Amino acid sequence: MAKSQPIPGSTGEVLTCLPSPYIPHAATGLLYLPRMIAKCRYVQEHGEMPQSYRKNYGRGLDRFLSMHLGVEPKQIQEAVHSSADDAELDAKLLALFPEDVRAAKWNRELVQKGMTKAGREFLAEALGNMGCADRVDEIISVPDLIDFDEGRIA
Repeated sequence: MAKSQPIPGSTGEVLTCLPSPYIPHAATGLLYLPRMIAKCRYVQEHGEMPQSYRKNYGRGLDRFLSMHLGVEPKQIQEAVHSSADDAELDAKLLALFPEDVRAAKWNRELVQKGMTKAGREFLAEALGNMGCADRVDEIISVPDLIDFDEGRIA
C-alpha cells in the first residue's frame, strides 16, 4: 500500500528552500542553525515569512536553540541581516555565542523533540491534520515532521 503524503495546503504554504533541521552549521556543528539563518534571510528578502511559518519565526525551535545558546532570537536575526556574506556572519555568530556551544547536547535534544508522551500526541495530531495518520510510527520527531511537510521524507 502506498504511504500517505501531506494534503496539499494542509499546513499552509511550504517553503522547500529552507534546509532540513538535520543540516549542521559548518562553524559550530549545531543542527537547525542553518535553517534558522535561512529563515532570517528569507525575511530579509521578502519582508516576512509566509503565514504558515510566522508563528514559529523567532519562537518554537528558533527559541529553543537561542535559549540553549543564551541569546535572544532577535540577536541572531540582527547578525544575519547585518552580514554581507557567510564568513562575516560566522564571525558575528562565533562572537555572540558562548565559546562552547555544547553542540552534542543541543543536537541530541533537537533530534529527540517530539519523543515525549505529549510530543507524540502533538505529532499524531499534526499528522492527522495533514491526512497522514498512517505515518505516526515513521515520523517520530519534530525535525522529521518538518522534513516530511517540506517533502524531504517521501
